[in-house]
Amino acid sequence: MAKAKSKAQQQAAGAALAAKRGETDESDLQGASKQMYDSMSESELEDMASTDREDLPETAEND
Repeated sequence: MAKAKSKAQQQAAGAALAAKRGETDESDLQGASKQMYDSMSESELEDMASTDREDLPETAEND
């Protein structure tokens, strides 16, 4: 189960997940969310997007 390492990563996963589900256009994605859309399954994106944000830093060192 993939967990987000930062709030930025969790947010990017949420955007990619929305596009995978057809809720937003794939063409609206950019940067990390576009890469996640191309390389991760819907299930992987769900896991990452559902990470509890409370204890996450805004960004991780390698974000």
